[in-house]
Amino acid sequence: MKKLLLAAVAVAALTAGSAHAGDFTYNLDVTSDYVFRGFSQTNAKPAVQGGIDYAKGLFYAGTWASSVDFANGYELDLYAGVKPVVGKTSFDFGVVTYQYGQSGFNATELKAAVSHPLYKGTIGAAYFNNVDYGSTFYYEVNGSYPLTDKLSVSGAVGEQALSGVKYSTGNIGLTYALSPKWSVDARYSDTNLPEIALLKVAKPRVAVTLKAVF
Repeated sequence: MKKLLLAAVAVAALTAGSAHAGDFTYNLDVTSDYVFRGFSQTNAKPAVQGGIDYAKGLFYAGTWASSVDFANGYELDLYAGVKPVVGKTSFDFGVVTYQYGQSGFNATELKAAVSHPLYKGTIGAAYFNNVDYGSTFYYEVNGSYPLTDKLSVSGAVGEQALSGVKYSTGNIGLTYALSPKWSVDARYSDTNLPEIALLKVAKPRVAVTLKAVF
């Protein structure tokens, strides 16, 4: 199944790259700490990140990369899916594969997400099922709300299961639009894991990220 999913993502990405119609966007981030589901992927050190996204109708595909402090020192994600809309509710059904250059770290997830406008903001939920490791999944409830024309608040609360072992995680942050293309985000994250030396990468932390979208 994993080979089929990887092949689907690869074909989608190649199709997007050769398309003549549709929209491409490019993103570049510099962050003080790359935090993923409550865990620092850079051991509380800065990271450089960037990606390319393509969208046409309901279909989307993209790739994203970041520096990390384990495996071969990088993470490369490939993803594709569809985003149907029913009334005011938006859905997202897709697949994402995380590649680190070492088979013991690589993984693929199936994604199902939904979002709905709530007053001026949005509220949503997402579920990710790992197809490589049994009893491994992640789900969250998330939301965002504009405080001013340039300042917004957003956050999420979720639970990660790793081969049956579960922990809770959450984050909340402020994003300020410096311009139509540039923004800065300050985000606090935490888990309910004990603060022992082995799990210091999951302790409470604040990450500041400068983002650009073109």
